[in-house]
Amino acid sequence: MKTAVDRSKIDPADAPAGKAITLIEAVTQALAWEMRHDDSVVVLGEDVGVNGGVFRATAGLQQQFGPMRVLDTPLDETTIAGLTVGMAAMGMKPVAEAQFDGFIYPMLDHIICHAARFRYRTRGRLTCPMVLRVPWGGGIRAPEHHSEANEAMFTNVPGLRVVLPSSPARAYGLLLAAIREPDPVIYFEPKRIYRQYKELVPDDGEALPLDVCYVLRDGSDVTLVTWGAQVKETLEAAERLAEEGISAEVIDVATLKPLDFATIAESVAKTGRCVIVHEAPRTAGFGAEIAARLAEHSMYDLVAPVERVTGYDTHMPLFRLEMKYMPSVDKVVAAAKRTVANS
Repeated sequence: MKTAVDRSKIDPADAPAGKAITLIEAVTQALAWEMRHDDSVVVLGEDVGVNGGVFRATAGLQQQFGPMRVLDTPLDETTIAGLTVGMAAMGMKPVAEAQFDGFIYPMLDHIICHAARFRYRTRGRLTCPMVLRVPWGGGIRAPEHHSEANEAMFTNVPGLRVVLPSSPARAYGLLLAAIREPDPVIYFEPKRIYRQYKELVPDDGEALPLDVCYVLRDGSDVTLVTWGAQVKETLEAAERLAEEGISAEVIDVATLKPLDFATIAESVAKTGRCVIVHEAPRTAGFGAEIAARLAEHSMYDLVAPVERVTGYDTHMPLFRLEMKYMPSVDKVVAAAKRTVANS
């Protein structure tokens, strides 16, 4: 089992100097740190410069580092992706923004056919040290194409890392690690919790390890596995289950590809039960991959079928039904109770 320090659990009395910030502020803070300490890091995307991005994730960066390092691009995702791959191939460390998850599809050719293949194609002579930041998921009453949860698509592509933080501290530490990674990283940011809460995040440049799951709560009766914005509901579900005498362990996957399956398997060996929670559509969502691996490697540890609490096999509805679509605390609690009842 891999281990990592979860900075969101640092006692403020023991932490380096820092302040309580939101997830979106943690992204800005991480970008600024890397740009101050590495001249090869550049930021590019639609409206990221003068306006500071549609969510203000890059606010103030162009004023601090200039228009040559914080580039406003045309409204052309294909060009953004091509520029990013080209910059990375020439030794720069570009951090591009897709602006919304639903705008990423025109970028796929450059990401899949070029960025993901540089190391393989050149037998390791060249790498592609780029990050594509993607505001991800629903819950903000946005129109069509602005509320996708398409992370599973990228976990199927060899050569890509897929990261999805769930808190300000993990957003800061994992973005630093992603920028320093020599291979391409798709960095999804759960926009529903961009400004939902704050936590202490020391601006000390300390990266968190990639490829590691985070055990956010210990438990003995059922393992709850999730990532991104759904971590909040899952932790709330664990609290409610505890009130009913059910001890739930909560795991934040954080890096979906490559998956730290060992941490999940170790937890399931202890609890015997697993509920996987994600916002994306059910069919071929990344939860199905985790469930399949549990069936392959942890069958004799399971005392009940694996449950999935997911979105539906339909497009994200408009805002009146949006919250009905996504996993809720009630749905997670009900699934966990079914696994306990079935054993």
